[in-house]
This record gives sequence, structure tokens and C-alpha cells, in this order.
Amino acid sequence: MKNFQTFLGLVVVPAFLLATSCKDSIKDRKTKKSNILFIAVDDLRPELGCYGQDHIHSPNIDELASEGVQFNRAYCQSPVCGPSRASLLTGLYVKSGNWWAERLEEEFVTLPGFLKENGYTTLSLGKVFHNMRDCQDDWSSEPWRSEAIYHGEKDWARYNTYGLWQNDASEKHINEQTHRGPYDEKAEVPDTAYQDGKLAQEAISRLQKLEDSKKPFFLACGFWRPHLPLNAPAKYWELYDREDINMARNRYRPKNLPDQCRNSGEIFQYGRVEGYYNTDAFHRETRHAYYACVSYVDAQIGKILDELERLDMAENTIIVLWGDHGWHLGEHDFWGKHNTLENAVQSPLIIKAPGNQTGERNQLVGLIDIYPTLIDMTGLEKPSHLEGKSFRNIIMDRGATGRDTVFSEFGGGNCVITDRYLYTEWSKNDSIVARMLFDHKKDPNENQNVAANPQYQDAVNKHSRILEKNFPY
Repeated sequence: MKNFQTFLGLVVVPAFLLATSCKDSIKDRKTKKSNILFIAVDDLRPELGCYGQDHIHSPNIDELASEGVQFNRAYCQSPVCGPSRASLLTGLYVKSGNWWAERLEEEFVTLPGFLKENGYTTLSLGKVFHNMRDCQDDWSSEPWRSEAIYHGEKDWARYNTYGLWQNDASEKHINEQTHRGPYDEKAEVPDTAYQDGKLAQEAISRLQKLEDSKKPFFLACGFWRPHLPLNAPAKYWELYDREDINMARNRYRPKNLPDQCRNSGEIFQYGRVEGYYNTDAFHRETRHAYYACVSYVDAQIGKILDELERLDMAENTIIVLWGDHGWHLGEHDFWGKHNTLENAVQSPLIIKAPGNQTGERNQLVGLIDIYPTLIDMTGLEKPSHLEGKSFRNIIMDRGATGRDTVFSEFGGGNCVITDRYLYTEWSKNDSIVARMLFDHKKDPNENQNVAANPQYQDAVNKHSRILEKNFPY
């Protein structure tokens, strides 16, 4: 350490060098493009305190929402994991049968791929694309998941020793057809026993390694819960008293609902469902399990956000938190996604950006719009293939004009959401065979399909024309 003085065995650095070093560090942070912390939460509907669900313990997400912009009318483009993520990360509309972005026929560059081309370090932790190997060259290093079972090479939901189930008793409840374990679990284990705790730990480690980087980063963290199986450490279950948990008030099929709109069958792939499904006890337990998983993930997100603050990186980081679609919690006796009802297609979306724009936004947005919005926010020129629309103007101005329509699709049901209505139609051989229209002004809980009601024929015809003219799939 030539030219440096020592005192009591310590290296003494001249003050002018310290000053220069600090100035350089501050200059580097101010001149480099904003980092992006990209947080995906699987199967998370807007069941959060910040969305008015006071029964949910979600203090970390609630705080993020209070410091950023919360979108109250964000919708996925497909109510199923793989296609929803492929759509968001490519900026293209993706039909519900396509689970791999790299298998799309259109020319595109993914969001991480575009940012990587423009000088970003891009990192994938957990479930970002549905399949870890999808477009993996668009990341600066190999995508990370906590255990080999989550790499997508086998059925990740089988009973196994890789972090899905922690109780020995769970092995007694195996679905004989699928070999999957029970649909939920409460275990006396630390957060890191399950994969989302491991993910938070890895994300903190990666942030620490990125602290001194002169390149901006795009750090994508994909949390698994509250996707089935609904497993969480016991302390998060204990935040709730099951006897105080309310069941859905509309445990009946919507009047005039077409047969094409049906319940998800996913929960039947797990054990301990047969003979118990849709009893009062099942409703309360399953809601309890979902709530516990939301609180578990909220705690992990809080750890990452705290580390971002501790490292003094928050002021130059755009934080995006989104759910890939919604989830039924017993409404209409439905559980899961896989239809185009509001509970399946509405997603939480929160963005906190440098400049500290805050507040709620009620304009319509689609998850497909996140890609162009982030590119706008970084100051880069958007790639030409994008089919979404940037909503940066809405972030900056709560009174800005948003979309008139948002489109979604599942299983051949083509859906359009407008300011007042949700409309879906199914076709066969170029003929419409079923329709579904809900008036959210009069029927926000979607208890009556009014598509056949003469009073709504103008609305039906209008929305059908929108699909005929503008449906992008």
C-alpha cells in the first residue's frame, strides 16, 4: 500500500482520495440508467391490504404501494401461468395454449433480452418464465431456481424432498392418479425450508454482488406461492384465526353462465381434496392456506426491499410487483384460474419509480403493457414488435387517459374488458356458440350473465364488434 500512512496497523487513506472516491460513486449512480427490481408472484390476485382487503397481513407490499403507484384495474392476457408470463415478457399477445415464449412464430426480443442488449445485467431467480430454459440466453447468467425439481425437467408438483412438503404426514395424502401430495401444508419450519425463502435469500446475495456494479441491473424474482400447493411456515398460518375467516358470499354458479365457463380442475391434481372439496370446512381452510401463503411471500418481499434500502440502491431502482393472473377463492364454488371471470383475469400491479409518483390509478391496463412502460421509463427506444401500450403517462399523471379496452383469452373464450363490462364469446366454425356479459356497475361480483337480456343487446353487439375488429390473438 505504497504512499499510504498507517496508524495502529490500519491503513490511513488521504481525505482527498476518500472525497474523490465518494464523488465518483455518487456520479456513477446518478448517471447510470435506473435499475429494475421485477417481482412476480404466482397466482396472486389483489387479495392484499392495499387493495382494501383488511383481513390480509401484507405490510411490506402495502408499504410499497403507499410509496408508489397502485393499479386497481390491471388485467392479464391469459389466466394461466405460462402464456401470461410469455405475453408480458415478449410484449406480444399469446394464446392460452402456448407456454413457451421461444416457440412463438413472431419476431421479438424479450424484455430481459432487450435490456441485456442495452447494457443491463439481467438475472432470473425463481419462476419468471414458466419454464426455466425458456429464452435462457437472454439472461446474463444461467437462470436460478432453488432445487433441480423446479427446473421444469420433471413434474415439479410431485411429492418429493425438494422443498414442497415439509411434514412427514403429508406423504400419507398422495393423489393416486397424479402422485402429487396434499393441496396445503402448515409446517413448523423456518422461511428458508420452502423455496420462496430460499429465493429471498438468493436475491439478497445477488443485490450485494450488484452493489458496486457500474452497469444497471434487471433483477427478476419469481415467487411460487400462493400457487398450489398452498404450503407455508406455521407462523404465517397463525396470523389468522380460521373461525374469523369469511367464506365467499356467492357460493353458487352465476345465473345463465354458459357451460364453456367452468371451474379450474387444478386443485384436484393434489391430495386430501376428495370428499372434502367445497364443504364449509374446505372453504375456510383453503382461504386460510391462501392467506398464509400471501403473508409468507409478503415477508420475503420485505426482506429484499429492506436490503435494497440498506445498500442505498432504492433511489435509483424501479420496482415492479405483479401477479400473473387472478384466482378464485370459493366465489361461485370455483377455486383457481382457467376462465375469463374477473377473479381469474384481474391482477395486482404496483410500480415504484424514481421521482416518487404515488397514489392509486383506476385506468385500464394490461400486463402486456408493462414491457413498453419499463422501456419508456429507462429512456430507451422501444423495439418495434411490441403489441402493448406504455402507461408511463398514467404513472406521471393520475388524470391521464388510459386504454378503452383490455383483451384476455382462455381456451377459445375471447374476452374484452371495458370501463363497465366484461364480455366473452366462444365460437365454432366461425359462428358464436356462447356469450357472457357482466355489468360491473350493477353486478360487481358477476352473479348474473346478462348476455341474453334484451336490455343489454346494444352492449353485447358493441363488445362483439370490438372483438371482431380488434381482438389481437
